[in-house]
Amino acid sequence: MLSAGAEDLVNDWLASVKGLQGAADKTIEAYRRDLSGFLGFLAGYHGDLAACDNLKTVSLRDMRAWMARERTRGVSARSLARALSAIKGFYRWFGQRDSFEPTAVLATRAPKFQAKLPRPVAVDAARALIDTVDLQHSEPWIAARDVAVVTLLYGCGLRISEALSLHVKDTPLADVLRIRGKGGKIRLVPVIDAAKRAVAVYQKLNPHSATPDDLLFRGARGGPLNPRLIQRVMERARLQLGLPASATPHALRHSFATHLLAAGGDLRTIQELLGHASLSTTQAYTAIDQARLMEVYAAAHPMARGAD
Repeated sequence: MLSAGAEDLVNDWLASVKGLQGAADKTIEAYRRDLSGFLGFLAGYHGDLAACDNLKTVSLRDMRAWMARERTRGVSARSLARALSAIKGFYRWFGQRDSFEPTAVLATRAPKFQAKLPRPVAVDAARALIDTVDLQHSEPWIAARDVAVVTLLYGCGLRISEALSLHVKDTPLADVLRIRGKGGKIRLVPVIDAAKRAVAVYQKLNPHSATPDDLLFRGARGGPLNPRLIQRVMERARLQLGLPASATPHALRHSFATHLLAAGGDLRTIQELLGHASLSTTQAYTAIDQARLMEVYAAAHPMARGAD
């Protein structure tokens, strides 16, 4: 159990994160869970409320005991590293606010884990997926809807939540879409002709009346389209094509980035198109390998080109 002061402290930090970093609501809730779990552990470990003054005296022994308890509970290395990152973020803020050095917390090493790199699909497989999605529903307008969504994922690199957040007033699609991504960040995304055509076909067949402020993609009864329906249609399509389970709607976004890179796109541009805050995230999405990096080096570095 936390003291009232500690709860207020957590709320103040989360408000700061949301205000200064524009963190998404789901991120804020994840931070709250991770931090509350840690502070609750401290309260139980020391047998008293996690008061503000006590939080400043966290030791390496406390940190090791918390990590050991979490592993005993079956928490994965990845989840533990994520929780530790949130705790460190809180303590950096807390230390600056109250002028103390949270050395023990910041010195704690995160457990090592094997990062799961995204697995894009091949160019031909991406096209085949879109064609096969078109065959999954006997109702023409629903088939056209599903094709329009997956075309936006692959053709524009949208997250499925971003595609399903489009409104009728966003159509007919312009050459550039203004997308509000994670954390409320706005980015501009070029729209290929195939995506424009797919959305136009869907709108022509869609039987539901709509106002400009209505969501563009609708369920069978006219309500908002559930993303699970797109996941299911992709599941059926990939099974029919013999593609692995990694061929998901989000894999089409990975494929968008990877195929742009393979065609000569630069990482900074792809970073902007995907809406990543960090270039390192883009590197993971595009599955950069050593051979590709050496190609870029050989083409761009003066000494590699034989310059003096």
